[in-house]
Amino acid sequence: MLICSYCQFENPYSNKFCQNCGSPLTLLLAIVTLSAAQAGNNAAECAEPPALTAAIEPLPPASTDAPQPSAGEPKPNHADEVGASLNSTLETATLSQAEAASSFAEGPTPDSLTAEAIEPMGKASDSAAQTLEPILSLPTPTLPPELTKSYLDSKQRYQVQQPLSPTTFSHLELEAEVIDAHPAEPRPLAETEEQLVELVEETDEAEAVDTVLSAALPASAQPYLLLQSSFFPAIPELHSAWQTQDYSVLIVEHRGHLPKLFDYWRTEASEPLQQVHWCYEMAELWQVLEPHQGQPSLLNIENLRIDEDQVLCLQRLYFQSAEMRYTLRDLGLLWQIMLQQVPDALSDLVTLASDLGSGQLETIETLQARLVAIADGVLQSNEATAANLSPDLEAAASAMPSGDEAVGAEAASISALSPLLETDLDLEETLGLEAESLTNDSPTMVLPMMLVELEDAGLTHVGQQREHNEDTFCIQSQSQRLATPQERRLQAKGLYILCDGMGGHESGEVASALAVETLQSYFEQHWQDTLPTEKEISQAIAQTNDVIYNTNQADERSGSGRMGTTLVLLLLQGTQAVVAHVGDSRLYRYSRRLGLQQVTCDHEVGQREMQRGVEPAIAYARPDAYQLTQALGPRDSHNIRPSIDFLEFSEDTLLLLCSDGLSDNELLDTHVSSHIEPLLTKQTDLEVGLGHLIDLANEQNGHDNITAIAIRIKVKPDLDKLKQSS
Repeated sequence: MLICSYCQFENPYSNKFCQNCGSPLTLLLAIVTLSAAQAGNNAAECAEPPALTAAIEPLPPASTDAPQPSAGEPKPNHADEVGASLNSTLETATLSQAEAASSFAEGPTPDSLTAEAIEPMGKASDSAAQTLEPILSLPTPTLPPELTKSYLDSKQRYQVQQPLSPTTFSHLELEAEVIDAHPAEPRPLAETEEQLVELVEETDEAEAVDTVLSAALPASAQPYLLLQSSFFPAIPELHSAWQTQDYSVLIVEHRGHLPKLFDYWRTEASEPLQQVHWCYEMAELWQVLEPHQGQPSLLNIENLRIDEDQVLCLQRLYFQSAEMRYTLRDLGLLWQIMLQQVPDALSDLVTLASDLGSGQLETIETLQARLVAIADGVLQSNEATAANLSPDLEAAASAMPSGDEAVGAEAASISALSPLLETDLDLEETLGLEAESLTNDSPTMVLPMMLVELEDAGLTHVGQQREHNEDTFCIQSQSQRLATPQERRLQAKGLYILCDGMGGHESGEVASALAVETLQSYFEQHWQDTLPTEKEISQAIAQTNDVIYNTNQADERSGSGRMGTTLVLLLLQGTQAVVAHVGDSRLYRYSRRLGLQQVTCDHEVGQREMQRGVEPAIAYARPDAYQLTQALGPRDSHNIRPSIDFLEFSEDTLLLLCSDGLSDNELLDTHVSSHIEPLLTKQTDLEVGLGHLIDLANEQNGHDNITAIAIRIKVKPDLDKLKQSS
């Protein structure tokens, strides 16, 4: 039960507000690690528990009537967790190489598993129960007095829900659920995060970053801070952290209510391609956690959870000690065990897990490429089957290796999987300027996707030198949301227009306003159920140009007095979009995998010369290099050739439409980590983030009007399409 810190009323775990007084209930997880000195004080009564050993035993097959994991299910207490671990694979068991090898050599292969061949884990785990007993009976270490009070901190913000108790991994690491007694106040680490971002921005010296982090945070807290902004929700949010001479404390987001990945993995709702996608997510996380020695976070089945969008999430981070090192082979063993629980597991995925476990795949890039190939192969095979494959192609498809052939007779010799987790990080080796991100050329998992979240915001500012604002923008979006306990689905489309006007006094703002109004009117009539075609978009832009051009003609404007405007236009529907532009207003896109990319190419003399083969340095040495080659209004529509591109989103993406007042002098490219990357995170308010961008542009540019539209897109694999293709 959750005890309200205001009225002491007991509430169910699923409640976010107190049933009695209505106060917010923010449940967090406190992780306390005792120092070596404190451990010495307790050595007599708390000797290090023996290593846990147990042979890998297959689990009983998942029942097809098994209920779906409940998002509101309360997290069991510590004793319940240890008891439950006897009935699931690898949840507190440390495997020796010999035991792992003999278990796989003597046990049935995944394709030959039957209900009769599998002995329930609960009956086959007597030896495991005996080795777990010392932990169950081990007394709690003698704690410093301040850790036995109702609040963990002197400011009485974190109210303890139950006494701190040792985890199943180390008696020197303790956990407890805590309530945030002041949920309306900012997270204590928010200021530290801002300082870190500024420091990374200002210096290339990793040593300076290490110094700030070491002074501000315990070593075990630093990877959270470095990774959570780029890899949330996979990495939980760090709420607060502090350290004393005797212990360190981490307060992290509580995720005990999230369903276990392993439970969902074995249900009928888990599609084969979804399993491939989870494996791909694990490979991505392995890559970014490895520099921080955080691989054990992915090797503990209890720690692997999924959110409401079936995105892989970690409950917390675990770190390997100097004595226990883990490699990709350990991840392969984990996948082998998980795949044993799926009667119709993809044979190619089984083969991959076996190859990974035997050490045949040594790099993340190779592993990712294999996963991508598996997903592509399944999708192509299903598409071909739906189109009535020819007999020759069907025969070729059926000739793919079976699960039995893939697994082979020899089992891999794998190092220990479930660690006695000790936080033993060397900052100089594990910390860098920023979280190691995936390279732009990493293999990409391509699955049918669906839109689950769409947020947008727009802001404009006159700048520091102009008397009036000639920029105009428009956001016109609509959505229909379906939300059930099983799924979330969003049907949405959005029209986004940004125009940067130019011309005589106040003419620019007239031209940009005319462009926005004309395009709005056009698409109200010509955009219904599907994205407009390239021809329709070209017609819309030509019609818009004619409106401004005819106004120029009617007013007998000439030379610099002829008004005009640039245009960047985005139409979005579901996970697809089309962008069109005229002039030098731009569209950028940002994702964690690809980083920041400029989607549009400016219509200016310098770019035109480069497209003709002129070297960039020569092209931009011209005095007219930045002169526009196209704009709406000054000339008739025969001279307008808009650039049009179609986009599709297979990962969470931020789109940014902007005028040159924001993009000039490579401002966005220079400040990606501090001002662009945070906008992709759901926790960042888009309008506030755009305000920070415009403030930055005023500080470092400021010579022109500044306008930006930000669109945050969140997607997930489309389970319905996956089912149809399976």
